Amino acid sequence: MLTIAAITLRQLRALRAVAQHGSLTAAGRALGLTTPAIHNQIKLLEAEAGTALLRRDSDGAGSELTAAGMLLMDAAAQMDATLSQAMSRVDAIGKGFAGRVMFGVVSTGKYFAPRLVKMLNTIHPDIDIVLHVGNREDILREMERMRFDLVVMGRPPRDPDISDHLIGPHPHGIVAAPDHPLAGRSALSAADFAREVFICREEGSGTRILMTRYLDRINDGRPFKQVEMGTNETIKQAVIAGLGIAFLSLHTVADELRMGLLTTLNAPQLPIERFWFLVHSTRRPLQPAAATIAKTVLGLNGSFLPSIAAATARETAPSFDAPA
Repeated sequence: MLTIAAITLRQLRALRAVAQHGSLTAAGRALGLTTPAIHNQIKLLEAEAGTALLRRDSDGAGSELTAAGMLLMDAAAQMDATLSQAMSRVDAIGKGFAGRVMFGVVSTGKYFAPRLVKMLNTIHPDIDIVLHVGNREDILREMERMRFDLVVMGRPPRDPDISDHLIGPHPHGIVAAPDHPLAGRSALSAADFAREVFICREEGSGTRILMTRYLDRINDGRPFKQVEMGTNETIKQAVIAGLGIAFLSLHTVADELRMGLLTTLNAPQLPIERFWFLVHSTRRPLQPAAATIAKTVLGLNGSFLPSIAAATARETAPSFDAPA
């Protein structure tokens, strides 16, 4: 019985060469081997098969495959095709044209991350991008575990093992319903917000931290009334319903601003412009596919970020900065 483990690619290629070129000598020339070497490979293969694979002419001038030989030649052709495809794939992976990239994005980035991934899929269809969206703490924890190849976030962690690259602006401001009494007014001051309710994210949220620093600064540390809600979507709906105003990333409300469901308020020193960064750990080198994706993301120059027509960037105090 034929023993698969004992068969070598060299033997099968010798058999195919004989079938293609008609003789042991011609097969040897095609493979860069001597005629005895080809003969030896065929004999070893026939020994494993337990049957003749070639019929040789009486004068030794030519050879043709037996029925058993034809079966093995077809199998060898399929193996060569499969290996060729695999090697092409390996070559593509090595050059960064194919592979898998684990891509992390902080929760505020979910408003543009799917658009970015779609753009990347169009540019690099053979690279599989696995997107994970989570809050900053979760993303940082998974980065520490080396789960992600690349991460998009606001202020990068102060870690010597982290490399960061600027992607584009990330404005923050105060939003309200269009019919709110403060809407459309210019030169608002802290006193104008004294009776307002700020609907905000939970403690520890990067946006909440940034909001607290901003309100403390304009109101000399005196607190404003706050109501906590768990998600940006809930906050947006509450503001649209007139339950209060909110300090938010303007990228999270780009659609609502465009549709006129929300408006920005002309509060002092707003919008606060922070930035988005592409970060990765330097504790291990980027795999070729991840390096390709990183280069493409940076080359897009933030074109995937939401357009905020209502926001006019201006210089702001560094002390407002906080994790996103």
